[in-house]
Amino acid sequence: MTAQIKVLIIDDHALFRRGIRWTLDEAADIEVVGEAENGTEALLITEHAFPDVVLVDINLPGLNGLEVARVIKRREPRIRLIVLSVYEDDEQLFNAIKVGAAAYASKAVSPDILLNMIREVSTGAYLINETVMNKPHVAARVLTQFRELSPGVEDTGIHLFAPLTSREIEILDCIARGLSNKEIANQLSISGQTVKNHITSILSKLQVNDRTMAVILAIQKGWIKMGYDEGERSSGVRKQLVVPEGAPVEDGV
Repeated sequence: MTAQIKVLIIDDHALFRRGIRWTLDEAADIEVVGEAENGTEALLITEHAFPDVVLVDINLPGLNGLEVARVIKRREPRIRLIVLSVYEDDEQLFNAIKVGAAAYASKAVSPDILLNMIREVSTGAYLINETVMNKPHVAARVLTQFRELSPGVEDTGIHLFAPLTSREIEILDCIARGLSNKEIANQLSISGQTVKNHITSILSKLQVNDRTMAVILAIQKGWIKMGYDEGERSSGVRKQLVVPEGAPVEDGV
């Protein structure tokens, strides 16, 4: 028999907790191992119940949900966090990413979607990536911070070789700007299938599972960079494509 997914529910509204528990109790593969109405109680339960997934309301009294999530993730990196909010907000989404959440959703999410979220994040999926890439300005902010937190090529003094073709780096740059496969195909004058083939190749070469992590890795390595030109601040984010010396230049299509 497959092991059940252990879930901890953190919310200060008893009625909401009861509703979620009722939904989860109906699923044979999920076990609710605890409920907490505040951050202090949540941290104590986490230490003894060993949950796989934690559902946390972002607006808890006292120690707020983001602070609770940050502490839980620091103590137990294996735990998967799903941050819930009364309404979806870009600032809260950005902060949820910073604390290591695997998913972010409105508290109005349907029971079926919530169950699927729990199952997917328990296997290692980062559903929050999909949310971020649908919001280019949030993605830009996240990627800019990653760039600021990671040393550049000139800082390390070590030559970093990109295992990607110039076309693949170009496609990563488009992904970082929030473009869909269709938009990438139109911009680069290639077919949608060619875009898909390149993305598959990129994920394989970088040994990552999704587009967002590929972009983050590329920025950390210095293969693509983000920046603003003063004249473009009002119109949006500009991406500066950087192909390090020695990187392959063939098209790769």
